[in-house]
Amino acid sequence: MAKGHRSRIKRERNAQKDTRPSATLSYARVSVTKACFVLDAIRGKDVNAAIAILKYNPRYASSLILKLLQSAIANAENNNGMSAENLFVEECYANKGPTMKRIKPRAQGRAYRIEHRMSHITVVLNER
Repeated sequence: MAKGHRSRIKRERNAQKDTRPSATLSYARVSVTKACFVLDAIRGKDVNAAIAILKYNPRYASSLILKLLQSAIANAENNNGMSAENLFVEECYANKGPTMKRIKPRAQGRAYRIEHRMSHITVVLNER
């Protein structure tokens, strides 16, 4: 059973909320391992360096993460009133999403399973 009145419980829960600007991309059609190669390249970098890395990275996931990073920058400027020059990528990670299972016909009546993996990608920024 919860302790206290409902409004007090909500107030305490909201006080513990993370106030850092972030952006999340759900159900990205890229596997976690492929997304992590790109995320490892930008982790800890300032925002301008991260954008430059993502623009010239040939991987497919970099185009998705570039858009996500620009969304996180816009969230920081509009919602938190932060300046874009002082921001850096504090956290970025990819979690496993659902897997689409497909069947590919093979020789002699067999069927092989094809798994299209998805991921949930999150970018968290902070000010220096």
